[in-house]
Amino acid sequence: MIVNQLSTKDYGGNTLNNKSEFHQQFKIQYINIMADPKIEEILAPFRAAVKEQGDKVRQLKESGALEIDLKKAVAELKARKKILEDKELELTPVEASFDRAKMEDLLKRRFFFDQSFAIYGGITGQFDFGPMGCAMKANMLSTWRSFFILEEQMLEVDCSILTPEPVLKASGHVDRFADLMVKDDKNGECFRLDHLIKAHLEKVKSDKKSTAELKWECEDIVIKLDGMNKEEMRTILRRFEMKAPLTNNELSDPMEFNLMFSTSIGPTGLVKGFLRPETAQGIFVNFKRLLEFNQGKLPFAAAQIGNSFRNEISPRSGLIRVREFTMAEIEHFCDPSDKSHPKFDEVRHVQVLLYSACNQMDGKAAEIVTIGKAVDDRIIANETLAYFMARIQQYMVKVGVDPKKLRFRQHMNNEMAHYACDCWDAECLTSYGWVECVGCADRSAYDLSQHTKSTGVRLVAEKKLPEPKTIDVVEVVAIKGAVGKSFKKEAKEIMEALSKLEPATVVEVEESLKTNGKYVLEIGTNSYTLTPDMLEVKRYQKTTYVEEYVPNVIEPSFGIGRIMYAIFEHNFKVRSDDGQRTYFSLPPVIAPLKCSVLPLSNNADFVPYIRQLSRDLTAVDVSNRVDDSSGSIGRRYARTDEIAIPFGITIDFDSLKEPHSATLRERDSMGQVRIPLKEIAGVVRDLSYGKMTWTDVEAKYPKFEQQETKS
Repeated sequence: MIVNQLSTKDYGGNTLNNKSEFHQQFKIQYINIMADPKIEEILAPFRAAVKEQGDKVRQLKESGALEIDLKKAVAELKARKKILEDKELELTPVEASFDRAKMEDLLKRRFFFDQSFAIYGGITGQFDFGPMGCAMKANMLSTWRSFFILEEQMLEVDCSILTPEPVLKASGHVDRFADLMVKDDKNGECFRLDHLIKAHLEKVKSDKKSTAELKWECEDIVIKLDGMNKEEMRTILRRFEMKAPLTNNELSDPMEFNLMFSTSIGPTGLVKGFLRPETAQGIFVNFKRLLEFNQGKLPFAAAQIGNSFRNEISPRSGLIRVREFTMAEIEHFCDPSDKSHPKFDEVRHVQVLLYSACNQMDGKAAEIVTIGKAVDDRIIANETLAYFMARIQQYMVKVGVDPKKLRFRQHMNNEMAHYACDCWDAECLTSYGWVECVGCADRSAYDLSQHTKSTGVRLVAEKKLPEPKTIDVVEVVAIKGAVGKSFKKEAKEIMEALSKLEPATVVEVEESLKTNGKYVLEIGTNSYTLTPDMLEVKRYQKTTYVEEYVPNVIEPSFGIGRIMYAIFEHNFKVRSDDGQRTYFSLPPVIAPLKCSVLPLSNNADFVPYIRQLSRDLTAVDVSNRVDDSSGSIGRRYARTDEIAIPFGITIDFDSLKEPHSATLRERDSMGQVRIPLKEIAGVVRDLSYGKMTWTDVEAKYPKFEQQETKS
């Protein structure tokens, strides 16, 4: 996705601006949909204000208002939405108390992750995962792979991180990530300079007080704007005394900034490349091979897990805004005329919390609806997009996201990515506010069309027609001898360009040859004049039995680091009987280690039982850790709780007796049962992978009542 690496919405104003803010206690709240009537009465004027501005934005769009006026109206709409959402959070009862400082301390102390190159002072926006963070991340990705790639029978690829410039030029990244910008001197907001100049000059032109001479000058500047350099644009910026559109603050001088990390490929330095800003392009450029592998059948989905890079201007908020991040992306290719999904009925009744664009503009709260109703009411554009939204929610809840702090927010038209026709973000409520963790977009046919134009390789699919169809064909054919004689080395490039011309352009070529006796072909910055003796336009009919089309793409894009951070917050706990005992109640499926093995003491008789038990657990794919260090069993339990180990086996003196048994402890409830040693590895395996619940275990095996000690 071409976004500024997933934006953060901080509705509570909780940001890490200084250390005192970092160490304060944050409270997590969420909006109760079935709001108290008294609360709704207080919110009514705020909702009305948002709706009033939303209606104004709609009217400006319908009347074709100037872009600058529309931007101001949208900015005011966002400001009113912010006030409303702050008020909603203020009035909603507190669900839980959360101390971010304690959680961050635990994450750092047990080395889930920490700042990269810390002994050299660290690099902002870069993090290293320690043993527990690495294992948790691996388990999240393994679960993702099973949940999506295996269950949905997707085609997995692993593409190069180093990406040549032409690929990202075609995708739009080069032009959209490299612009002249100016900043609001007071609040730091950035503006693309050419857009700012154009909007301002259009405003000047429409002003009745402007003279005819001034209007002509403005029109002339707009026409020449694309070819202007940095200094020329700076002169215009100062000549017209342009200010920040929304605040009227002074603007900085123009500056260049590219969010992609650039590099050169090979020793000559002549081949320009970038570290990929997303994993999606690797899938798109391999579409033809993937379609062949899938025997030419659509729909199908391809997936990729890997790191991407964005040179963030101001990375912050831990894992939420970083410069190197892991993505898990799916590109589901389908017929644009049929975006139904064969498994849609399986999720039709799944309930989701939707914050639609319409509700945002009308000042209404997010609403719980079923996926089926959302499609039937056209809130969600199509079945395939809705199917993946339901599956995203199921995955997020499975790996530990609190469903009460998860919603889908629809992009409004003004924030929609350039390629998308509908887009929803799965957002998690954290102490930083609502944070986008997964984007789910209908990218239409944008990417495949762009790469086809750039390479001449037709990235299309075919479908059989109900009956044969006769079509008219018009094409331009280069006369090789004449073209070769006139253009020598450039002849091959010219003939390739001619072969790629669309039918409408071929008609223009024909008209130009008849009217002007020549046609000027533009290739990049070069122009070539072609005469009638070099070209021939052919028209004929052919019968076709198949129809070509450019597939549309539905793309769920997961930011793994952001999901991890939300999981940490949603699962950070403090023991009610001891405020100093903190732990993570991670679901067993993603817990870094599934089980700890603890001897009650350092008695040598326990050693063979400990070793055998560890081997048995490993044999059934249960990751485990033996803790035979000194300290009470209660203290060692606390240590394993801190690193989120869900189950603990204790070998005690009763284990030495026939029949041999051990205690099995569950982390969250601290409940314990007694289980025969020959069964215990299988029980932990079934618990770890969701085949059995702790309630099932307590019903089957006798409880062990001994209390934990804190000493």
